[in-house]
Amino acid sequence: MTEQRPHRATVPDRPSLDGLETVWAARWEAEGTYRFDRSKTREQVYSIDTPPPTVSGSLHVGHVFSYTHTDTLARYRRMRGREVFYPMGWDDNGLPTERRVQNHFGVRCDPSLPYDPAFTPPAEPDPKRQVPVSRRNFIELCERLTLEDEKAFEDLWRHLGLSVDWSLTYATIDETSRAASQRGFLRNLARGEAYLSEAPTLWDVTFGTAVAQAELEDREWPGAFHRVRFGGVPGTAFEDGVFIETTRPELIPACVALVAHPDDERYRPLFGSTVRTPIFGVPVPVLAHRLAEPDKGSGIAMICTFGDVTDVVWWRELDLPTRPVIGWNGRLLPEPPDGVPAGPYAELAGKTAHGARERLVELLRESGELDGEPRKISRPVKFYEKGDRPLEIVTTRQWYIRNGGRDAGLREALVERGRELRWHPPHMRVRYENWVQGLAGDWLISRQRFFGVPIPVWYPLDSEGRPIYENPIAAREDALPVDPAIDAPPGYSEEQRDRPFGFSADPDVMDTWATSSMSPQTVSGWERDPDLFARVFPMDLRPQAHEIIRTWLFASVVRAHLENGVLPWKNAAISGWILDPDRKKMSKSKGNVVTPMGLLREYGSDAVRYWAAGGRPGTDTAFDTGQIKVGRRLAIKILNASKFVLGLGPAEGGPGEVSQALDASMLARLAGVVEEATPAFESYDYTRALEVAERFFWEFCDDYLELVKTRAYGDDEGARSARAALRRALEVILRLFAPFLPFVTEEVWSWWRPGSVHRAAWPAPGEPAAPGDPAVLAAVSEVLREVRRAKSTAKLSMRAEVARLTVSGASVALVGSAQDDLCAAGSVEEFVLLPEDGGLRVEVMLAEAAPA
Repeated sequence: MTEQRPHRATVPDRPSLDGLETVWAARWEAEGTYRFDRSKTREQVYSIDTPPPTVSGSLHVGHVFSYTHTDTLARYRRMRGREVFYPMGWDDNGLPTERRVQNHFGVRCDPSLPYDPAFTPPAEPDPKRQVPVSRRNFIELCERLTLEDEKAFEDLWRHLGLSVDWSLTYATIDETSRAASQRGFLRNLARGEAYLSEAPTLWDVTFGTAVAQAELEDREWPGAFHRVRFGGVPGTAFEDGVFIETTRPELIPACVALVAHPDDERYRPLFGSTVRTPIFGVPVPVLAHRLAEPDKGSGIAMICTFGDVTDVVWWRELDLPTRPVIGWNGRLLPEPPDGVPAGPYAELAGKTAHGARERLVELLRESGELDGEPRKISRPVKFYEKGDRPLEIVTTRQWYIRNGGRDAGLREALVERGRELRWHPPHMRVRYENWVQGLAGDWLISRQRFFGVPIPVWYPLDSEGRPIYENPIAAREDALPVDPAIDAPPGYSEEQRDRPFGFSADPDVMDTWATSSMSPQTVSGWERDPDLFARVFPMDLRPQAHEIIRTWLFASVVRAHLENGVLPWKNAAISGWILDPDRKKMSKSKGNVVTPMGLLREYGSDAVRYWAAGGRPGTDTAFDTGQIKVGRRLAIKILNASKFVLGLGPAEGGPGEVSQALDASMLARLAGVVEEATPAFESYDYTRALEVAERFFWEFCDDYLELVKTRAYGDDEGARSARAALRRALEVILRLFAPFLPFVTEEVWSWWRPGSVHRAAWPAPGEPAAPGDPAVLAAVSEVLREVRRAKSTAKLSMRAEVARLTVSGASVALVGSAQDDLCAAGSVEEFVLLPEDGGLRVEVMLAEAAPA
């Protein structure tokens, strides 16, 4: 808890929202309003595993949307008496940063180049003519640009009013994160959970890196079916040939078998026989497998190494050889695979997949092995989520971490972890379970990039300088973080690098999720600050978007399960997407994003936060400046209503007693709002908490203030009751709105209360205490609305006089308790109450008056 500051004790003559963000952000930082007090016990702490936004140029309004949700929860827990551990991270490694650096500085990384300490980027960068630089130079440029981005991000978050402890920032590429990520990997390796394997790998040819299952997306892609004849089998119905249909004829030299469904009567006579590939004449077997689709194409397919993920399954389960033809650059390899004749293959060598396809189709036409013309289609194709070209499958050596994809026991344990987790909203658990139960392999964590956390291993070299991959040399934990490209392994010297009987560094880095998945351990001080770790871990909350349940959330659960034997947090609060006016997801790639700083400056941060808080957990929400304007009107109304209440002065002789039925009724109604808002926040439904507070506030302003303002200016018992009730209500209202509208509530609080509203207690059950009947305010407000409606229908001013107001029905006693307030608010000359059975009825007789 920070030291209480003295309150201003005066109300400005002209209160304004303008400039509140600058004033209060500076005050909060100077006074340590949100600074974490690490003396608290674990039971007193509420810890948040904040999503580190990707540092790739600029934030967009979707970030403001989801991070506001988290901040409302943090502020609520702080007001509930918990010491909130609320750090902020930056996800600054990986492909987005590298791509931004390449385009921003006009450079590309060439690891073969030596370091140039005097290197200066081009004065006029040309992304199409990038200057090659060494790995170290490239990383320095990455660090330089991310620092600039992080400062801009922090400025925006402060302007938005995130109640982050800014002394607790981290970056996924900083020394602490590198050490934690590498330590986690080394322990996975020691327990056999991390392993190196040479296997078919999904590969992005543009970025030149492996891609994990969780980073895939299907996109429609144009193509064509080519009906191609394989050499026939004498003595069968296929003596003249077997026809297959393929979208990738360029992979015919990679064909290792044909496959049909075991129950397909057409091809049963062929099972176990051999056919020959067109053009190349390579003998390949005809086999049976359940994944073959009898109703697709001709019902028989070629198995290539590799055209798609089904090829990989067939290759593995049928124990087939490999004939790779696609290289890491997406071009056909310069030399044919074993068994494929060099002559015809030379027609394809070195070409792109598209170029090889066109040439092979020409050869098939010339040889008569193409039946008819290609039939154009559109089909779903695998893409890297950040890539622009279809993925290839190439054989590479990569690092994996076991995640249940090939281990039923581990898979079930991870499903159970998902059931232990409290999901907000609950139905999001289904996405998690579907992902875990649908895993097709272990988690590929290595990437062929530069700006990332290096894999902390080296390989001993044999007498000819070849790596012995089966015996990696692991870094020592006490030496972390390490960069194998610069540091020598234990027991070796730098002179032995890349020499026979020496060592060679693993060239790869971890993928972004392999580092971000350690964020709960990294921010909690795992293995570097045991005292902090004991106070904040396992953490209380992971807030995040729903589309990364399969990546960040699941990967974090895997790492904590393997390393700590627990969930990394108790709750997961899932935000939806932000949609553009056409109900499409906002994203930089689609070019439909809105940058937030302009919005924050035009409407005020409280107004934008109001709109964001209207997006329920897990629900996609449309961007709507109309709702932002509503939020601004709300913030202005809080200023003006507060000025009126506080301008009345306190009840003489102290806080005063609430003696009037209408005043007690209003406070009882407000106590009911607290009873609704509190359980809503407890269940992470911040939107519901805002709705009930806002609905009461407008009723308070439109009805109650109008009813009592004449009485409140007096000096009798009724006036003192009104002023006491107004102040009690205002104090509760400000605390109810504080998690959502932090600037305007802090401003008003400073006019009359010491300390910060954000360190004040959340209203307790039954607060504000008042033995009133909420029905009084409801009944009186209904009569006042009927009076207003009559004047509006007659097109009269709201100040026009009412000659007679007649109220009848069973609830006239409730209305009668506020008769004087009604007469004053409605300018009523004669007030008639008629107790009768039935509902409330109101008759308004207007006096003659000029139109409004």
